[in-house]
Amino acid sequence: MNHKLAVQLYTLREACQADFPGVLRELKRQGWAGVQFAGFYDYDPMELKAVLRETGLKTAGLHVSLDDIVHHTDKVVSDARLFGTSDIVCPFIKPPLRHKEGYVEIKQQLNRVANQWKDEGFRISYHNHAFELETMINGQSALAYMLDPASDNRILAEIDVYWIQKAGLDPFEFIQPYAGRMPIVHLKDMTDDEEQTFAEISTGVIDFVPILKWGEAFGVEWYVVEQDMCRTDPMGCVSTSYTNLTNLIAKIGLANRKL
Repeated sequence: MNHKLAVQLYTLREACQADFPGVLRELKRQGWAGVQFAGFYDYDPMELKAVLRETGLKTAGLHVSLDDIVHHTDKVVSDARLFGTSDIVCPFIKPPLRHKEGYVEIKQQLNRVANQWKDEGFRISYHNHAFELETMINGQSALAYMLDPASDNRILAEIDVYWIQKAGLDPFEFIQPYAGRMPIVHLKDMTDDEEQTFAEISTGVIDFVPILKWGEAFGVEWYVVEQDMCRTDPMGCVSTSYTNLTNLIAKIGLANRKL
């Protein structure tokens, strides 16, 4: 299962801006199997691809703005091809669109792109925060509406378990409807204090054991660790999360699974 562990590079955005190739080499040294991109920080994608080839790191999807997915689709697909990934993920919705009509339009837009490229093997997913749970559409949250596991909805889930916990819900219960529809899950922990901020894996309050077991049973292909803000050095936080996550995987007997 360790071959499914990746880092969302937004966690290391300042380091990537300073020395993106060096970040990739350090993540490989730590033991990570993959990285998930959130932009290229003015580096030549061909240079970054060469470093991935050198290190053996895989690409666990691309986080791409809604505008780029909808209006610059050819470029986005070209980048996905370059980095050898099928997964294009919408990571965020700007505040002016966070209302019923906005979510309805976004769902239509993402489905249109997903249908356009499905025959070439590309998938569109949506990464949540907590704000999508604040708007109701047809008796369900906007997030549940966007990710409705219906046959005619091609938007897949990239559930961020921290934000589900932050909204006061149980992440394990929340992911249940997305069996076979969540190729990537985002893992981050939550501090056990009043701030309830981002934390390294297994240092906070989230129970990852049932989530990991469920993921192996129901089609998760990448477990991507993200820490939006770090109280200490981000690279050190990433290293701590890798150590704790691999120890947890070994403890629950999933380390040697090759699914």
